[in-house]
Amino acid sequence: MVPISFEFYPPKTDEQRAQLDRTVARLRAFAPEYVSCTFGAGGSTLSYTSETVRHLQQDLGLEAAPHLSCVGGTREEIRELLKLYRAIGCRRIVALRGDLPSGMGHPGDLRYAAELVALIRAEHGDRFRIEVAAYPEVHPQAEDALADLRHFKAKVEAGADGAITQYFYNADAYFRFVDDARRAGVDVPIVPGIMPISNFTQLRRFSEACGAEIPRWIGKRMQALGDDVAAVREFAADVVAGLCRRLVEGGAPALHFYTLNLARPTEAVLRRLA
Repeated sequence: MVPISFEFYPPKTDEQRAQLDRTVARLRAFAPEYVSCTFGAGGSTLSYTSETVRHLQQDLGLEAAPHLSCVGGTREEIRELLKLYRAIGCRRIVALRGDLPSGMGHPGDLRYAAELVALIRAEHGDRFRIEVAAYPEVHPQAEDALADLRHFKAKVEAGADGAITQYFYNADAYFRFVDDARRAGVDVPIVPGIMPISNFTQLRRFSEACGAEIPRWIGKRMQALGDDVAAVREFAADVVAGLCRRLVEGGAPALHFYTLNLARPTEAVLRRLA
């Protein structure tokens, strides 16, 4: 089995914190290489992110990688965050452009993730392993696939060590993207992002927003299963596990699971891969 990692989001309430701790307790049995922690647009959950990263890193003993976005922030704010994460003991950063929150007019001092990667490298050398985002099915705001690939290459040339992709359900899209990246001279590991299916209605909404394609046959099968919760769970886990097997057999260097702070859907996939 290849190395695995998990993404969590920062809880805001005591109930959500308890849920995250229960999820971590169950998923750490799969020995993740590291776990990452997201934050909202413009830092709307920023304090929750740093608290959660500290909890994961220091209280729970996991290697925690905070997501760091440059949109809406100043260079000084980013520098302070990097100092904080260094003090917490983090060795890895997921560097992203992020989205400007609605109503916020100032884009920040840095406009692109490549600029953020360059800043981290210039000020912290090799202290952090830097992961960036990649989009096998093309970023929804990109002009076209070639422009998207140029942006990805710029992040790597700025100093990124590796990439985590947006989730997808078409393995061929990942393999084609990796081939295109290699031809463009990008040689860092490109780790597929995996989204276990828990709530199909929610997944469809997510996918429309981020440009991830759900194959028609999956939607039709889900529709046919209707309200049979057990059958839906089994089918969802089988589909995602099959995708993971094909990716690993095709050379994917690792798997990064978007957990949505739930244990069961990811567990169901990983049990099938054991």
